[in-house]
Amino acid sequence: INISVFLPSNACIGRYILNMQITSCGHTYQRCLGDFYVLFNPWCADDPVYMDNQAHREEYVLNEHGILYEGVHKHITSRPWHFGQFEEGILDICLKILDMGASYHHGSDRDHCWRNDPVHVSMVVNHMISSHTTNSIMKIPENNDYLKGTKPFSWNGSVPILQQWYNGRCRPVRYGYCGSLASVMCTVMRCLGIPSRVVTSFCFPCSIENPLGVNEIFDCTGKNLCGKDKIWRYHCWNESWMARRDLNQCCGDWQCLDPTPLETGRGSSCSGPTWVRSIREGELDLDYDGHHMFSRVNSNYVGWLSQNNAKKIKFFCDAWPCGKHLITKSVGSEQFEDITGSYKYELGSVKNKEAYFRAYRRIHPGYCNASNCHIERELSSLKNPFLSDSGINMRLKMANCPMYGEDVQLHWLLENLRSENKTVKFNLCAQIITYSGCPMDQFWKDSVNVTLGPREVKKIPLCISYSQYGPYLCDHNIMKIVAVSDPECGEVLMVSRDIVINRPPVIVKLLSQPRLKVPCTAEISFCNPLQEDMKNCVMTLEGCGLFKEPMTIDLGTLASNQQARTIVEFTPYRLGSHRLLANFGCHKF
Repeated sequence: INISVFLPSNACIGRYILNMQITSCGHTYQRCLGDFYVLFNPWCADDPVYMDNQAHREEYVLNEHGILYEGVHKHITSRPWHFGQFEEGILDICLKILDMGASYHHGSDRDHCWRNDPVHVSMVVNHMISSHTTNSIMKIPENNDYLKGTKPFSWNGSVPILQQWYNGRCRPVRYGYCGSLASVMCTVMRCLGIPSRVVTSFCFPCSIENPLGVNEIFDCTGKNLCGKDKIWRYHCWNESWMARRDLNQCCGDWQCLDPTPLETGRGSSCSGPTWVRSIREGELDLDYDGHHMFSRVNSNYVGWLSQNNAKKIKFFCDAWPCGKHLITKSVGSEQFEDITGSYKYELGSVKNKEAYFRAYRRIHPGYCNASNCHIERELSSLKNPFLSDSGINMRLKMANCPMYGEDVQLHWLLENLRSENKTVKFNLCAQIITYSGCPMDQFWKDSVNVTLGPREVKKIPLCISYSQYGPYLCDHNIMKIVAVSDPECGEVLMVSRDIVINRPPVIVKLLSQPRLKVPCTAEISFCNPLQEDMKNCVMTLEGCGLFKEPMTIDLGTLASNQQARTIVEFTPYRLGSHRLLANFGCHKF
C-alpha cells in the first residue's frame, strides 16, 4: 500500500508520527509506520514564508555557507561561517528549542497551535538564543571576561554551538557575541524553512536615557571615558522573510529580529520581529520594538569633553551618523550587498526627514503636536558644531593597512579655512576599543603644537609601533586614535579614527579532489609574523559534510617567523558544496 500525506499550508511545524490501525475479525491492531517532519515551505505560494525568487530561496534557505561582516565602517572585514542547517541531528535540536521556549508567549504548549505562525515561532527562537533565564542557547560574557568558557570569536559555525547546548542538557554555551548569536538564529530559522540572513550595521548606538541620542565622553587627553551610552563599532542581527498576518500583509517581506539582549532603560531584552519597511517609514506603532530598531539606525551622535569630571562641553567635530552602513551577503556571491536603503531613506532627503519627525513624535509623546520646525530646532541644539565652523578642517587618513605585528601609519591632515594664522595645541592618544564600544587601555599619548598659515594645508605623519599597541590588543583588534585641542586654547576641536588590526591569514590548500566517502587531504599553514614567540597555539578545523565534529590541533609554541604546516585527512560524508574553515588562536588572540 502506498500512502501519500497532503498537508495544508497552515499545518503546525514539528515531528509527526504516522500510525496504521487495522480492524479484522473484531480485533484492532495498531502499527507505527514511522515519523515525518513538517516545516514551513518557501516554495508554496500559500505558505506565509513563500519567496518567489528561486535564487533567493537557494541563498536564504538552502545555503549552508555564510559570511559575517565585522570591523568598522571605513574598514570592513569578513570571515566565513558554517550555518550547517542540514547536518544530522540539527532539525531535532531546533524543535527542542521550540519545546524549551514554548511558554515564552503562550504560557502552555499543550495544543501547539502557535507553531503554524512564523511570527510566533520567530519570537520564541529569538528569545531562546540568549534571553531565556536558564536555558538560552548562548551567553555573552560579562565585562569581556570569558576565562570560564570559549573565546567568543573562536567559533566557525553554528553546529558545534547547537550540539553543545543540546548535549549539555540545554544549558547555555559560554561564550558568544552578536555575530555568533545572529548566525545561530539564522541556522535555526533556515532549518525550520524560514528564509533568513545575517545583517551587520556599523556605528550602532546603545543608549539608555535618550533613544534618539547617544553620548560619547572624552577627557582632555582624548581618552574615551566609560559612560552609560555605547557606540558599537558593528552589530549583527537576523532578518527573516514572512508575510505578517498580524499586520494584514498578503506578501512576504523582511522582518528584523535581534537576538542579542541590549539595554533599553527597562532592562535588557531581544527585539523583534519588526517589519523593516516600518523602520524606514518611522511607523513605530505598527510593530514589536519598532522604536528600539528605529533609534538604532537613526540616533544622533553627541560628543563631549569632560573637564575634571564636573563640567562638560561640546567639541567641534564631524560625526558619522549612526547606522551609517548596513550590509549582508549578496545572493550567490561572496561580496556584500548594501541594504542601508531598506532601513532609512537617503540622509537629508525629504522622505528621511518626514520619517524621522514621524518617529520622533511617537518616541517623545511631549512633541506629539510639535511642528517639524520645532523638532528641527531641538535636534540642531543637541548636535555638535562642525569642524569647519571653527575655521579648521581635520581628518586622519590611513597610510597603511596594518596586520598584527606591523606598525600603524597615519597622516593627520589639517586645513586652515581662514585668512589669518592659527596656532593650536593638540593632545593625541590611542586606546583599545571593544567591538561593543567599551573603552579599554589607553596605551599611547602625545601632545603637539600646530601652526597653520592663512589657508595652509598641512600633513603630519603619525606612527604607533607594534611594541606600543601589541601588549594591549588581545582579542580586541580595534583601536581608536584621537586628536583633541587643549581647552585653554579656546574652542575645542576633535578628530578621531577607528583602526582595525588585521589578523595573520591561515592558508588552506587541498592536496586532492574531494569525493564522497573517499579520504581527502589538505595542508593548513600559518606563519608567525611577530618578533616574539606565540605560545599555546591551537588550530581549529571545521567543515559541514567534511568533519562530523570540529578538529583541534595543538601546535604548541611558534617562534618568530616560524611557519607551521599541518596535513589533515578527512572523508566527505555527504554530497553538496563544502568549505573547510581553519581558525588559529594563541595567547595573543
